[in-house]
Amino acid sequence: EGIVSSSGCLSLLRGHRVVVRADLGALRGQVGLVSGGGSGHEPAHTGFIGGGMLSAAVAGGVFASPPPASVLAAILALRDAGASGVLLIVKNYTGDRLNFGLAVEQARNRGVAVDMVIVADDCAFSQPSKAGRRGLCGTVFVHKLAGALAAEGRPLEEIVCQVKEALKNIGTLGVSLSPCSVPGCLPSFDLPPGEMELGLGIHGEPGIKRLKVATADEVVNNMIDHMTNPASQSHLALKSGDSVVLCVNNLGALSRLEMAVVTRAAISCLEGRGVQVARVMSGSFMTSLEMAGVSLSLMKANQEVLRLFDAKTSAPAWPNQSGVRVSGRSYTLDPPAVGTDVSSQSEGPLSGVMANTLEMVCSSLLQRQEELNSLDRASGDGDCGNTHAQAAKAILEWLHSHVVPGCPGQLMSTLAGLVQERMGGSSGALYSLFLTAAAVPLKDHCHPAAWATAMHAGTEAIRRYGGADPGDRTMVRTPKMVPYTNLPFLCVTHSPCLSFQRSELGAESTRDLIARAGRASYIATERVTLPDPGAVAIATILRAVFQSE
Repeated sequence: EGIVSSSGCLSLLRGHRVVVRADLGALRGQVGLVSGGGSGHEPAHTGFIGGGMLSAAVAGGVFASPPPASVLAAILALRDAGASGVLLIVKNYTGDRLNFGLAVEQARNRGVAVDMVIVADDCAFSQPSKAGRRGLCGTVFVHKLAGALAAEGRPLEEIVCQVKEALKNIGTLGVSLSPCSVPGCLPSFDLPPGEMELGLGIHGEPGIKRLKVATADEVVNNMIDHMTNPASQSHLALKSGDSVVLCVNNLGALSRLEMAVVTRAAISCLEGRGVQVARVMSGSFMTSLEMAGVSLSLMKANQEVLRLFDAKTSAPAWPNQSGVRVSGRSYTLDPPAVGTDVSSQSEGPLSGVMANTLEMVCSSLLQRQEELNSLDRASGDGDCGNTHAQAAKAILEWLHSHVVPGCPGQLMSTLAGLVQERMGGSSGALYSLFLTAAAVPLKDHCHPAAWATAMHAGTEAIRRYGGADPGDRTMVRTPKMVPYTNLPFLCVTHSPCLSFQRSELGAESTRDLIARAGRASYIATERVTLPDPGAVAIATILRAVFQSE
C-alpha cells in the first residue's frame, strides 16, 4: 500500500497483494507479464511494473511464495484488460513453482492463453541438486527483455522462445558480509567478523563457501572465477571477446560508495579477461532485506539483446541507462593547466630557521595525534589528530626532499598547497586559506611588522570564508584571552613565552564556549565540555614555533 499510494502509475487489487499498472487498458492486444514471489526483495518486483516491463506483480509474505489465488487474480485482471496472453516470470524456488504453476493451470481451465518461464541463473553450485539452480537477480534481465518484446506486440509463443534462449546466457553469484533477519526472527545464519559468505541465495540461506574478507578487486575476481569455471555444471560460459551486460546488485545494506567500488572492480576484472562490457546497472534491484552483500549478474549480449535492453520503460526501479558501450570508452579528461609560481626557490638566511621550526611543529602535532582525536570525538567526527598528522607527515616528507626557500612568502604558498592536497577536510581548507592569504605580505618582506600583517591577513581569510566570529568556539579566536590575530604583535612587544602561554589559556577556555560554528554546533551544548581540538592544535603549533627559536 505504501508503494502504490505514493505512485500515480500503480493500482492494488482489493483483497490481494497484487499490484498492477494503473493504465491496464494500454495492454489491449499485447501480452501481459506477471512476476512476483516473497516480499523482502524490494524493489523487485513491484518496482519493475510499467510500460515496457511488468504488467503486474504478486507479493507473498517475507521470503514466502504468494498464494495461487492472488496469482490467478493477477492473470485474470490482465485478461479482462484485453491482454492477448499472459506470461508468468518465476524464480526457481519450489514454493514459487508450485503456487504460480497452480495458478497457470487454473487460468488455462478458464480459457486464458498463459505460459510460464522459470529463471534459474544461480552459478553457486558446481553440481546442482534435483531442485536445480535458484532464481536470483538475473530475473530482472528477463523482465526487461520480455517487457520490450511485449511492448512491440510480439505473440506469447515468440516471447517465451526468445526469453528461454536468453536464459541460457545469464548467470548470477552473490557474496555477503552479514546475514539478514526476517522481522521478529534471529539472523538467518552466523557470520563471524572478518568472514564473508560466497554463493548465498536471496532468502537469507547461507552460501556454499566461507572466505576471509578481502579487497573488492579480490572478491570480484573470485566471484567471476567461480561463475565462469567450466568444471562447474552451473557456470556461465564466458570467453575473451564476448559482450555482456553487467548488473551489480545491492543485497540491501551496502552504501552507494561501496557499490561504486565493487562496480569499478567488476568492470576492470571483466575487461582484464578480454570481455567487452556493453552496459552496466549498479544499485538495488533484488535485495535480501538488510543483508550487507552484493551479487553480480552477467548476461551475454548480442545486438538484439542490447536493442531490447535499451528499449524505453516507465518502470520506476529501472535505471535511466545510457545506450553507450562501456568498454572502449575514454572517460577521463585532462584537467585545465594551473599556473604555478616559477620564481626561484633558493635558500636564504632564514631557510635553516624555518626548516627547524617546521620540523618541531610537525613533531609536536604527531605526538598529540591521539589526544586531538579524543578531543574531537566529543564534538566532531574524531579525526582532528589524524588530519593534522597527515599534514605533518606531508610537510616532513617535503622537507626531506626539497630546499626551503629563503623567502617566507614562497614557503607559505608551498605549505598551502601541501595541506590543501594532503590534509583534507575542513581543517585542510582552513589552514590553506590562512597560508595563502598570509603569503602575500611576506613575498617581499620578512620584518616583524610583515609577519604581523601576514598573521592578520590569514586569520581574516579564515573568518571571511569559514563564517566564524569571535567567541564561536573555533580555531579563529578565543574569548577573554589574547586573540590569535594579535599574537604577532605580541611577539614584537612582549616575550614569546607569554604569547604562546596565552594561546594555550585561550584554547583551554573554549571548553566554556557555546559552539556556534563548525561541526560541534550541531551537538547539544551540555555534551561539548572539552576544549576545542582545533584551538588546541593551534596552541600546539605556536608553542613549537616559539620553542624552536
